[in-house]
Amino acid sequence: MPPRPHHPDPAFATTLAHGLALLQCFRVGEPVMSNKQLAERTGLSKATISRLTYTLAARGLLLYDTDLRRYRLGSTALSLGYPLLASLKVRQLARPLMKQLADEVGGSVSLGLRDRLQMVYVETSRGHDAIAFRPDIGASLPMLPTAIGRAWLCQASADEREPVLAALRASDAAQWQAHAAALEAAAHDFATLGFCLSRGEWQRDVHAVAVPMRAEIDGEMLVFNCGAPGGRMTPRKLEREMGPRLLRMVRRVEASLGIA
Repeated sequence: MPPRPHHPDPAFATTLAHGLALLQCFRVGEPVMSNKQLAERTGLSKATISRLTYTLAARGLLLYDTDLRRYRLGSTALSLGYPLLASLKVRQLARPLMKQLADEVGGSVSLGLRDRLQMVYVETSRGHDAIAFRPDIGASLPMLPTAIGRAWLCQASADEREPVLAALRASDAAQWQAHAAALEAAAHDFATLGFCLSRGEWQRDVHAVAVPMRAEIDGEMLVFNCGAPGGRMTPRKLEREMGPRLLRMVRRVEASLGIA
């Protein structure tokens, strides 16, 4: 990856941005990384990476594994997100309703918000034992092929949605070509049914529906989704049973929050 261009705004803290970009290199399935790997992924020089990893490790955001000679995220990285989770009181309010629905459909019910070009779960409840399908808090999902991402795009205003769509188009042309046409169908579903669907388009064996809340919470648009293994949820049941159930659940949550 070539070095990233300097940000045009002089108020932009480039070193801080580089440190954050380094932390974002760690992913599910790639919990440990060497300085060389981090340099390749970020496009930064090895000298810059060495200074950043040393500093981030000193602050507890990275932990050096002496056996593997690689870095992994430290416990401080986890604690940074807790104030956000704790401030979202809707999580505690919705939790029993989410668990009830998850048990009823034999699937998972989750609550998420947008993180740049993806959706991230901030609450989840599982009503099944499918090992291959275990959503968890902090898990991220792409926007275009998922019900939760499509629901966010359908609920967002044009001013919010268009920059996100432009960035999605520029960041992954192949995914855009594969799923852009489905956005029109998602908009139709949202307008007529009140929810968006993904019929195995992200994970082949998982069907899902999603419903956004009609008002922002602490400046964030939150979206509930419900997914079930394909063997338990046919496309017909997805549209006629699981979608309406999730919609009713979200309306109950909104009523509890005084959202008309």
